[in-house]
Amino acid sequence: MSVEAAFDQDEVRELVADVLEVEVDSITPEVDLVRDLGVDSLLAMELAVTLERSYQVRIESHEIAEVRTMPDISALLNRKLQNPA
Repeated sequence: MSVEAAFDQDEVRELVADVLEVEVDSITPEVDLVRDLGVDSLLAMELAVTLERSYQVRIESHEIAEVRTMPDISALLNRKLQNPA
């Protein structure tokens, strides 16, 4: 099974939308979570904790601070799931 199959993009979108308290449809690949949806450091950490619990990975604060888009989240999860240490 490929790493990409380890998580469902739609599920990740739903998690992000839930944490940010926005409609799932507003979570598109192009949306900038900081600029367009107002994600601050507190929301970013809440998102990190949610992703950690959902995918059993460890996300450092500097890693989640670099996340701006859904492709960034996918890339982060791919890296973490390939190297779960």
